[in-house]
Amino acid sequence: MEAPDINETITSPVYLQIALDVASRIERGDLEENTKLYGRSIMSSEYGVSPETIRRSLKLLSDMGVVHVQKNSGATILSREKARQYVARFSQYNDIQIRRKKLRKIMDANIKQTKEMIDLVNEITGSDDRVSRSNPFRNYEIDIPENSMIIGKTIGDLQFWQETGGTVIAIRRVDKIILSPGPYIRLESFDTIIFVGESRVVSAVSDFVTRVE
Repeated sequence: MEAPDINETITSPVYLQIALDVASRIERGDLEENTKLYGRSIMSSEYGVSPETIRRSLKLLSDMGVVHVQKNSGATILSREKARQYVARFSQYNDIQIRRKKLRKIMDANIKQTKEMIDLVNEITGSDDRVSRSNPFRNYEIDIPENSMIIGKTIGDLQFWQETGGTVIAIRRVDKIILSPGPYIRLESFDTIIFVGESRVVSAVSDFVTRVE
């Protein structure tokens, strides 16, 4: 099992910390079996807490069989072995709490990362939508075959837009590009027509350009 990060800390209730300290002292032999602990008033002064906090600590150790508490008679240490078991159990509990804290940190980090990813996806798709709205038509290209019936005719003569639904935005001719050609530009074989329009106009343009005399 992987050891917990030594830098991780879990703050337990004060009465639990005091109970652990007392049990640890018993386990080490600093406090011996069958001897009485100091009274609650003395212990509360030693630990800087209220007598009620000491009472809760001793009650916990009593429930675990480490000490025996008698009213108006203090607490007697019963078992060093029970004290050892309590320390081991508390250490295990603390280890679990550390791992839970670490798991929560990882989950929180994953939630944050997932949210950032979703935000980025939304930004990207939002940008795509804005680009699509600002430029709803794609550019398409088609080469004019040498036997096309449109060769030698102008865009105006052909009524290109009326016939196809596509708008010619440029013509590539050998090593130059004619931008925004007017209606009087004559088309030549092997010209490349660059046009825009909805996707459905592509087939109409193709049929029109490849039509032969």
